[in-house]
Amino acid sequence: MSKLSRRNFMKTGLAIGASSFIFKASPLLPAQPEKKIIAIASSNGLKATERAMELLRQGADPLDAVIAGVNLVEEDPEDTSVGYGGLPNEEGEVELDASVMHGPTHNAGAVAALRGIKTPSKVAKLVMERCDHALLVGEGALKFAKAHGFKEENLLTERAREIWLRWKETLSERDNWFPPKSEKLPAEVKSFVDAYGTINCLALDSQGNLAGVTTTSGLAFKLPGRVGDSPIIGAGLYVDNDIGAAGSTGRGEANLLNCGSFQVVNFMAQGYSPEEACLRTLQKIAEKTKYQPHLLDKDGLPRFGLNFYALNKKGEFGAASMWSGAYYAVHDGRENKLREAAYLFKRKK
Repeated sequence: MSKLSRRNFMKTGLAIGASSFIFKASPLLPAQPEKKIIAIASSNGLKATERAMELLRQGADPLDAVIAGVNLVEEDPEDTSVGYGGLPNEEGEVELDASVMHGPTHNAGAVAALRGIKTPSKVAKLVMERCDHALLVGEGALKFAKAHGFKEENLLTERAREIWLRWKETLSERDNWFPPKSEKLPAEVKSFVDAYGTINCLALDSQGNLAGVTTTSGLAFKLPGRVGDSPIIGAGLYVDNDIGAAGSTGRGEANLLNCGSFQVVNFMAQGYSPEEACLRTLQKIAEKTKYQPHLLDKDGLPRFGLNFYALNKKGEFGAASMWSGAYYAVHDGRENKLREAAYLFKRKK
């Protein structure tokens, strides 16, 4: 009995000694790198990055996180660039575009020229998940949304209607619309002519997965049925879970002709930082613009705005604009703030 007890004691002692040795040695092991969680967005996306980060910290899928973020802007009637309250086409109808892309599954969905639904980003996700198509447009997109329980609503707010009406009344002196009582177009309204309004939001979760969303009401007072870059995968948004994600805001036609977001991700695949990738893509677009003289200013430079936002697999991020003075929103896990974007050309004073 005593021998057995002694043997058990020795085994226990050895086990304790070994565990003590391991415990003491553990500080010598290399520290595991902290996993980054990042959310970035266009300059109108501070609320979006804040909300996305909240969900990412809770373990949400990165696509669910960014969509929940942009929904705050889509549903805000005071934002005239996205969703409810967005500026209408030339006939006074609000038409919305959106795309989503999910890195882990390399799947995407989009809607274009969608009327009557406040949150086109949610419909785009359903296109990705619930049918074998990547893009639905117009009446077909609306029917699809209603089939999934979305409520059709009037998206033209009183403020957006007044801006559109003033635009109609001052567009020409040779039509049947009487000019407004004021002889001058208010500065606020003038700023909306040829205005582009979009929000892009990208995220990286703690597992290293990427996702993105781009949603917009498009070019103010556009021709009915006009579709910009936002709902086009590879133009307004592109995600490769092995490399990075990119999205855009600004002149959609310029981006469409160059597949800009795909170009940004491709440059990141070649080893360029997100900021460098955005700048190189803008440079390519600027060079191609020489073939469209009506888009050049007197100095031969593009007379339009275009912005790219990028986030790579390592959690590095950046943004760049065609012209100086642009900002973008970033939540890096510590703080949520606007940062100045790099630029290709310095804006003239």
